[in-house]
Amino acid sequence: MPNRRTTTPELEHLRKEQKEKKRSGADPSYILDKAIYQLWETINDLDQIQPERVEHYRVSIFGSSRIRRGDPIYEEVKKLSFELARMGVDIVTGGGPGLMEAANSGAIEGQIESHSRSYGLAIHLPSEEQSNPFVDKVFRHRTFFSRLHHFVRLSSAFIVMPGGIGTALELFMVWQLLQVKHMKSHPLILVGTMWPPLIDWIKQNMIERGLVSPPDLDVVSVVPSADGAIPIIRASYESFKEENHAPSE
Repeated sequence: MPNRRTTTPELEHLRKEQKEKKRSGADPSYILDKAIYQLWETINDLDQIQPERVEHYRVSIFGSSRIRRGDPIYEEVKKLSFELARMGVDIVTGGGPGLMEAANSGAIEGQIESHSRSYGLAIHLPSEEQSNPFVDKVFRHRTFFSRLHHFVRLSSAFIVMPGGIGTALELFMVWQLLQVKHMKSHPLILVGTMWPPLIDWIKQNMIERGLVSPPDLDVVSVVPSADGAIPIIRASYESFKEENHAPSE
């Protein structure tokens, strides 16, 4: 059968050039890196759009997904979240099991006397397929980068309970943003006996060698139990209400 494709020498030359470009095209990793960079440039631009007033005070509670119901720490987190929700504070967690479930569960019970809300920022993980049932609203993330960014965007304070690598990641990201003043001065509270040895390690290995400045430790508050976090949050919440609901000049 004759070739019905309309062609000319010029068109054939163009087709040949296009095939060569496809074979020797740009490195796919370069294209991907460029696209990701452009995405984050867009996010950085959007970050410049800040609401004049933040209407809701929200506390992110970080902690292990492996500490289950019946553990004293689980009950401690549930009670903490209940008290904060009853105060009128929104609760934000990773939306998964363990201490995240404890925090969202306590928030649901405490919000009966207030208009607070319970949020879950879920991540797609094989071990955490579904969010816990105690959230009013779930935001699903495919990457830790976007999820961590969302925590920062939503929250006015951060409470860190015992946890593993994920909890440590959340702690240090928030700590660094506060350290370099990329975020307003929000409370960052470490609860429990696992954190004082970390502070001692930082003092011995970072402060003494000049890798961290002593004032950087002032960014965090370390308390032995969740009860110690409540007055810190209450004072911050009262300041928030005064600042955000004062009459406009």
